[in-house]
Amino acid sequence: MDLEIQQRIIDLTEKYGASNVVVMLGGAEAEASGIAAETVTNGDPTFAGPLAGVPLGLAVYHIVEPEVKEAVDPGVYDEQVGMMEMVLDVDAISKEVKKYRDQYSKYTA
Repeated sequence: MDLEIQQRIIDLTEKYGASNVVVMLGGAEAEASGIAAETVTNGDPTFAGPLAGVPLGLAVYHIVEPEVKEAVDPGVYDEQVGMMEMVLDVDAISKEVKKYRDQYSKYTA
């Protein structure tokens, strides 16, 4: 997660409150999605960005997780995510993001 996005997340959290912010990920790899999930929940693990040492505890989901898919209009989901869902390792991504959400998130969507 680049430094600009990290700062934007801080700004949105300050503006709306952490309990009102849900981070939606869309990365193609489980490991990268896990690092992004850890960053917005427990702080930047690379200690390189504005979220270094900042455990926001935000709710975080990946677009291919079942909870998200069920909450989105099926036609829109199919149009916007369907092709991506077919080529990604949905189980690995979901497991990785859920691991950080369960361990560090203070809020739920």
